[in-house]
Amino acid sequence: TDMKALPETVSAYKRTPEFTQDTVPAGLLRRHRTKAGTWGRIVILQGRLRYRILEPEIEEVALHPELDGVVEPEIPHEVAPLGQVRFFVEFYR
Repeated sequence: TDMKALPETVSAYKRTPEFTQDTVPAGLLRRHRTKAGTWGRIVILQGRLRYRILEPEIEEVALHPELDGVVEPEIPHEVAPLGQVRFFVEFYR
């Protein structure tokens, strides 16, 4: 699956702290979504993170430092650490 790209018209407005496999918030591990007009970019600093897009059909990608995850507005998704990982999420609008 080709990872979607962030639109050129959006800009970053906030980012999460850095998370590890031990500190990732429970809400990210289960189905959740961004608000209308809000995009996300999952940036892996070290290790691997499974990114699962749940609609319109399930897509699963193993993110790593060379592959960011792009989160489309309002699309449900979840993540899961694949072993040790360090990552953060940046939000755009």
